[in-house]
Amino acid sequence: MKDYSEQILSGEGENDYTRYMRTDALLSLQRLPEESVHRDELLFQVVHQSTELWLKLACSEVAEATARIESGELDTATRLLGRAALGAQLVTQQLEMMRHLSPWDFQTIRTVLGHGSGADSPGWRSVRASNRLVGAAFLKLVADRGVDLAELYRSGEDTAEFRLAEAMIEWDERISIWRVQHFKMTTRIIGHEVVGTQGTPVDVLAKLISHKHFPELWAVRTELTETGPMGERPVGDRS
Repeated sequence: MKDYSEQILSGEGENDYTRYMRTDALLSLQRLPEESVHRDELLFQVVHQSTELWLKLACSEVAEATARIESGELDTATRLLGRAALGAQLVTQQLEMMRHLSPWDFQTIRTVLGHGSGADSPGWRSVRASNRLVGAAFLKLVADRGVDLAELYRSGEDTAEFRLAEAMIEWDERISIWRVQHFKMTTRIIGHEVVGTQGTPVDVLAKLISHKHFPELWAVRTELTETGPMGERPVGDRS
C-alpha cells in the first residue's frame, strides 16, 4: 500500500505542499514586523503582491489567446480572454482591502516607499504589452477574413468572431474598471491635487483611465449608435 505520509517532491519545505507551492519563499517576501514602520505595511504589500500574481496569470492567458487567434482557434481564444477578465476582476475586488488603510497611517508607510509607483508595476506593463499583441492579432484576423466590425454586430449572429470581439471588450473593460478603482482608492487615501511617490500629480491618473486598448471595438459602438434607428437625434427626441 502506498504511504501517503511520505513526502516525495524535492525542494525546500517540510512537506510536498510547501515544496510545490514554494510557500516558504512566498511568505518571506513581505517585510518582517521588526522591519516595518507600520503594521499595515503587510496589508499594503499583500494587496500589491497578489495583484502582480493575478496579472501575471491574466497576461499569460492573453498571450495564449493571441496564439490561438493566429491559429484560427477563436473559441479557445475567447475562453482564455474570459479567464483573463476574471483575473482582472479579482484584482479589482481586492482593492477593497485598502479601505482599511487610513490616510494618516499611509503617510507613515509612504516614508519607506522611495519613488515606487504603480506605473512601474510589472503586471501593468505586461498588460499593455499583451494588449498590443492581441489587438494586432485580432485586427489581422478581421482583415484577412474581410470582416466588417459594424456588420458583425448588426447581423446579430452568434459567430466565433462576434464572441471573440465581445471577450476582448470585456477584458479591456475589466482593466479599465481596475484602473478607475485604483485611482479612486489612491485619491481616497492621499487626496486630489497632490504629487505621488514618483512626482506625478495624482489627477493625471484621471486622464489615463480613459485609455482604450482596443479602440476599434469601442468605435464600432459609436458607429452603431450614429447609424442606428435613432440616428443622431438628440437625447430625449423620440419624434
